[in-house]
Parts: sequence; structure tokens; C-alpha cells
Amino acid sequence: MTAESAAREPVHAILDRLCATVEDYPKPGITFKDLTPVFADGEGLRAMVDALTEPFVGQFDLVAGVEARGFLLAAAAAYATGTGVITVRKKGKLPRTTLAEDYALEYGNATIEVHEDDVPAGSRILLLDDVLATGGTLSAATRLMERTGAHVVGIGVVLELTALGGRAVLAGHEVHSLQRIDL
Repeated sequence: MTAESAAREPVHAILDRLCATVEDYPKPGITFKDLTPVFADGEGLRAMVDALTEPFVGQFDLVAGVEARGFLLAAAAAYATGTGVITVRKKGKLPRTTLAEDYALEYGNATIEVHEDDVPAGSRILLLDDVLATGGTLSAATRLMERTGAHVVGIGVVLELTALGGRAVLAGHEVHSLQRIDL
């Protein structure tokens, strides 16, 4: 496929074509949508990143990505838009002084962190991740960014699992998903 034909192909069609479906992963009864084939396809990656950033162009100074696939999206988006990138990491992965935010998982609790001095107060942040499920991780990342004094202008995700209600947890923030999946 050429860049010209990829530009004409809607992003949801690209995702349908390239995203691999893996049954019973990570456990029986779960259908996993694997985005790595989309990341591996240059034109698919470009279309995905362009579609994630397009609604927010001119509204953000930094792109924050949630570990780990969110890093890929955020780095590509920051490069494409000429902005900086912030990594939101799992607890214990950052070497300098951090701010931390706890959140609940269906099987326990987790903590994410950001370097305390990486996000200038007043920054406008576009927050990116691969999947919106229950909203716990993205809600924690949003709170973390706001604790730095930044403003989250929007949240972009590739896939939204609508039945899990994550959008409701992010009420008050603009959420842009490229593909909504009903379970």
C-alpha cells in the first residue's frame, strides 16, 4: 500500500486489517487485540498517530504516554507534532524524584509515576495509551499530570472497550478513541 492509498483508507479499516486477534489471552475467555502489527506497519502507524493527534492539534505542548505501548504512541505523536514527550512509568522505574499515583486493578492495586520536574506547571498535555478499558490507569495518569500543575487537554486511545465503562471514569475530559469495541 502506498502513502497515498493509506491516507484514503479510514483508520478503523487499517486497524481492522492489521490488528491481530488472539483468543484466550492472557487467560481463557479473553479476546486480546494485539496492536503490534499496526506499530510494525509504517503507514499504519502514521495513520494511527495522525488520527490520535488530529482532534487536539495546536492544543498541547507535551504528549504523555502510559507504559508501555503508550510510550510508542506518545513518542511518535510528539515527533510528528514537534512537541515533547513525557513517560508515565510503573512504580520504581524512574531514577529521580517522582510524583506517584495509586489506582485499583481488578486483581489488586498499582502505582504509576512521573519525574517531578519533567512536566512544567501550566503545560497542556495530550495523554495517549493503546486501550481504554476500565479507565483506572488513564484516570490515575490524568490525576498525576494535574498534580504537576499541568492541564490535560485530551485523552487519546486506539481501542476503547465500551462495555467496561472507562469513558465514565474519565468524565470531564475529552476522550478520543479510534475504534470502539463492544464486548
